[in-house]
Amino acid sequence: MTDYQRIAEAISFIRAHSTEQPSLDRVADHIGLSAYHFQKLFKRFAGISPKRFLQHITSEQAKKRLRASESILETGFAVGLSSPGRLHDLIINAEAVTPGEYKSGGSGLRIVYGCHSTPFGDCLLAHTTRGICRLEFFDSTTQADCIKRLHTHWPEAQIICEPARGENYIQQIFSATAGINSPLPLHLRGTNFQLKVWQALLNIPPGCVTSYGALAGFIGRPKAGRAVGTALGNNPVGYLIPCHRVLRNDGLSGGYRWGEERKMAILGYEWSHSTAGDR
Repeated sequence: MTDYQRIAEAISFIRAHSTEQPSLDRVADHIGLSAYHFQKLFKRFAGISPKRFLQHITSEQAKKRLRASESILETGFAVGLSSPGRLHDLIINAEAVTPGEYKSGGSGLRIVYGCHSTPFGDCLLAHTTRGICRLEFFDSTTQADCIKRLHTHWPEAQIICEPARGENYIQQIFSATAGINSPLPLHLRGTNFQLKVWQALLNIPPGCVTSYGALAGFIGRPKAGRAVGTALGNNPVGYLIPCHRVLRNDGLSGGYRWGEERKMAILGYEWSHSTAGDR
């Protein structure tokens, strides 16, 4: 098991047994590590202890975050925040494909992709000359499906596997020490409604979360909560377009196309590293 797989398994076990408040020894034994090595691994990943992490990802804490985030996000959307949004120290510029590129399925575009390791498991990253067009997490059994979706989404594009070409993007996105020299560009293909939802997500800073209904309200479609959920499920650029920051009203996860444990791992990591995390 990789370090991330151990963390994900621990999160799954903690969530399944949260009412029992499992001890450090019990969780460590479940993933086949000593308590000492498990604590060390977890703190290296999350920056906090497993016990503190558990507190972050319980539904009660998540509901508090929803309430605390509401006023922050209402203010942000009220003053017309738009791209570029912020993710940690990253500035993100999102650009839609042209109508011609959308209609043609990417004819004339050259897309380079590769598979890379990240703190949250392996991912496929694909980019054009105008920016990142896909970032999908995958497990060992879903890698082929991930690559197939890239070809399906851009059926007429020239698609080339050259992992080394994406290393700079991966370092910029996931390395805490990487220097940021320019805005990180996204090159997105989606319907007008999907683009509107994805654009709105860029306004949600780390440490804040929102609900499906609230997000629908922010984009001026208060009755479109279900359609918003569908748009989130079709998000082609995970992590950077932070659909992981949308929860159910009751503070529960509400699902995630790349796995609920991964969603909780990302949220827990963000919450433990954000100033909003201690509210």
